[in-house]
Amino acid sequence: MKVRESDYDSIFMKTTHNQDLIIFDGECNLCNGVVGWLLKYAPKHLFQFVPFQSKEGQRLLMDYGFPTNQLDTVILIDRNGVKTHSDGFIKIISKIPKWKKVSKLLCAVPRSFRDFIYKKASKNRVKWFGNSASCRIDFG
Repeated sequence: MKVRESDYDSIFMKTTHNQDLIIFDGECNLCNGVVGWLLKYAPKHLFQFVPFQSKEGQRLLMDYGFPTNQLDTVILIDRNGVKTHSDGFIKIISKIPKWKKVSKLLCAVPRSFRDFIYKKASKNRVKWFGNSASCRIDFG
């Protein structure tokens, strides 16, 4: 399903304060793929997904001091604060019971190396996976 930019807020803003927020690029095919994977494997109602292009995404980026014109990392906001880059990704997968062991293994890798790989993938994600004009994940 293609989502028009004007539809982002009505589709993605169904939330409770018990959910962790994941801010992602709603027009990135890699990001949409990861969100689709999380929707399939994460416990229901664990995460709220917020495209940075939405009004809520823009507000959250401003509130937490991130640039609003582009997003080069997934952002996890939970009760313990904000996590980005490889720390954010590892924290996200650590909340999925079947992936806890993988997250522990990834934590053993030095952050500088993890972030180097993460930033390389982030920089090339559109080149490698493509981009779309709107979010392709069907949250309905």
